[in-house]
Amino acid sequence: MNIDPLKIKQIHHIEFYVGNAKQADYYYRNAFGFSRIAYAGLETGDRGKTSYALQQGTIRLALSSPLNPDSHISEHIRKHGDGVKDIALEVDDADHAFEIAVSRGAAPNEAPHTLKDDDGLVRRGSVKIYCDTIHSFISRKNYTGPFLPGFVPSKVTGREAGLLRIDHFVANVELGKMTEWEEWYKRIFGFSRFMTFDDKDISTEFSALNSVVMANDSRSIKFPINEPARGRRKSQIEEYLECYYGPGVQHIALLTTDIISTVSRLRENGVEFLEVPDTYYEALNQRVGKIDEDVAKLRKLKLLVDRDENGYLLQIFTRPVEDRPTLFYEIIQRKGCQGFGKGNFKALFEAIEREQAMRGNLV
Repeated sequence: MNIDPLKIKQIHHIEFYVGNAKQADYYYRNAFGFSRIAYAGLETGDRGKTSYALQQGTIRLALSSPLNPDSHISEHIRKHGDGVKDIALEVDDADHAFEIAVSRGAAPNEAPHTLKDDDGLVRRGSVKIYCDTIHSFISRKNYTGPFLPGFVPSKVTGREAGLLRIDHFVANVELGKMTEWEEWYKRIFGFSRFMTFDDKDISTEFSALNSVVMANDSRSIKFPINEPARGRRKSQIEEYLECYYGPGVQHIALLTTDIISTVSRLRENGVEFLEVPDTYYEALNQRVGKIDEDVAKLRKLKLLVDRDENGYLLQIFTRPVEDRPTLFYEIIQRKGCQGFGKGNFKALFEAIEREQAMRGNLV
């Protein structure tokens, strides 16, 4: 198998379907520090939807809302609430990527087609993945515009927080489906298993899950996939699947090189994070060894630390950013560590279970 059959360069953007893109644009600019770079809507000739494109570092988000009640976007929001529709991938050749993906068994969503305006052209096609989520393949043909053809520049600066790029994103799928999607990413994308975690690694007194991390050969793109494991009570994965009405993107991890500064700014901006007890920090140095940061500052901001053979990482997780307890964000800083915070799983999951209990969903 070709190690990179689709010739994926990077995550081009993540598109959300939301009930009110104008308000979501305001939230991501003022809470997470994104800046608006482009806009498409009625004023640009789009009669079906309004979209705002945002960027911080190399992270690009597209926020799209329907302009009529019977569109596929309206149906997606009715079923799932606000959520991720498209993990769009920039590739060398969208036609080639689509053809190879479909020939290897991917279900087509939209055949490759040309998007064009005065700034050049882009080829775009897409395939279906879990539930209603898709992967678009995007190739730029000397395109010089701010985001994609059909968008016009719309520059509004956000409250910048030092977020640099997408580190990884995590999907939740149904019980028994994790291996199926692991095999899908192997067969279609040429990805390989980077790490696995089972219910011995990720469990509490009440619940557990299994997880596999799929990655490209360079490890620059990482797609963890979770499924619930048997437990005494409803796991966070089961809660997500019930509230999202199917599998989808659970969280997006955003990389920073100064997590203390970034999280301080995000907290000032009103972003809410999961809380861990002060007892977590009592044996921190013994557990992870010497670190550069002041533990008192980590305790104040509720930052988590974990170490592997290559170094350590610092991380924190937001509370859900939607009314349904579905999507949330991870802020992460890596100092050599290539893992995902295995040593923090118990503390993190207990924090999530406390939130589930408040919602009446830890049953």
